[in-house]
Amino acid sequence: MTVSANTRTALIVALAASLFLPVGLRAEDAPRGAAIEAKGMPGPYGEQLTIDDKGITLTFPDESVKLRIGGRLHLDFGAAGIRQSGFGDPFSDTIAVRRSWIETTLGLGKDVGIGFQYDFADPVTPINDAVLVYRGVPDMLFSIGNEKEPFGLDQLASNNNILFTERALSDAFVPARNFGFAVGGHGKDWSIVTGVFGGNANTGIGTEGIASTSRVTYAPINDDNRTLHVGLAGSYRGLPRDESPLSLSSRSEAFLFTRSFVDTGDIRDAASIARLGAELAYRSGPLLVSAEYTRTEIGRFDGAKPLSFQGGYVQASWVLNGDNRAYRMAPDFNGTSYAVFGGVKVAEAQRITRGGFGVFELGLRFSAIDLDDGGIRGGIERDGTVGLSWYPDTNIRIMADYVRSHTSPSALQNGRTIDADTFIGRFQLYW
Repeated sequence: MTVSANTRTALIVALAASLFLPVGLRAEDAPRGAAIEAKGMPGPYGEQLTIDDKGITLTFPDESVKLRIGGRLHLDFGAAGIRQSGFGDPFSDTIAVRRSWIETTLGLGKDVGIGFQYDFADPVTPINDAVLVYRGVPDMLFSIGNEKEPFGLDQLASNNNILFTERALSDAFVPARNFGFAVGGHGKDWSIVTGVFGGNANTGIGTEGIASTSRVTYAPINDDNRTLHVGLAGSYRGLPRDESPLSLSSRSEAFLFTRSFVDTGDIRDAASIARLGAELAYRSGPLLVSAEYTRTEIGRFDGAKPLSFQGGYVQASWVLNGDNRAYRMAPDFNGTSYAVFGGVKVAEAQRITRGGFGVFELGLRFSAIDLDDGGIRGGIERDGTVGLSWYPDTNIRIMADYVRSHTSPSALQNGRTIDADTFIGRFQLYW
């Protein structure tokens, strides 16, 4: 097993942060049938400090100010085999910290909130959400800051809650986080959110042009046991004519891979990028099936013919001995994350600290991406994935994924097919 110096440093930081985990409290400190929780004596101004499965929370009287400090640690390990010679080592490290986050939320009264997330394991884009939200208008939310553009059912869900260790291949088309302003509204069975965004706060707000991104969803069936979700998202970004080329690529749904299997390379004459995404999901009891399709068109300067790429996935999860993922229509401190599915809950009696066996979830997925068009031969990849997650207690998840990848043709190998078999495991803490 090889572990780089950067990985060792991130591990030390992540494990130090995990000392604050409430799962470290002794089970006997809490009454039988109650969540583990520690409360201090009220402070001089009536403030109350609580440590529980939501992290460390400081609440002032009447909840006029509420500060929560949480975090997450995702530690990946695995192995891969490439059937073709000449590819080199698939992984530079067989174990690495995928995420080591500290995250805070600050509520100022009922209407104003601030969310901030920082990833110690990412030296390039450590700031994730850094957003100010306002909820003073009923059923509406205004947000400004570095946040996710409203695009993609799986992308808008928390990475604590996605079905596999990584999102599908087509996530390469999703704009993810950038700095901007968004406004959203919702009803019992619908949501709509739109925003204007620049570049990412880590790499330069004004360096990547301006984007307008919107998403609308409708859930004609939505009760405690069943949900039918449909969604449509669109985004258009004008790109500056400078020396920063556009490129699209995707790794084979495993963070540990040192290189992408499909890659357009630099598209130096890209003038714009337009995205259209369609979503469909159905939840019934312990079963959840979802699918997305994304089409991306790259406009080009000087009248060159546009380029079109596409991708999508179909996936299903089955919670073997527990309740399925709840459907949440409106976000809290994540200003654009409307109409998404949450994580698997572990009932009190199922927790291993209460004598239970935890909750198990089985997942299946097929995904594909096509980066071939015109003179761009980025490759076509198809992945099949099967995964098993074990939730032994609140705040803990242990994952195991097997991914079978087929890429043809692959520009990375001068047009040669790439076949890969990958095992990825993850130990996940979140609080």
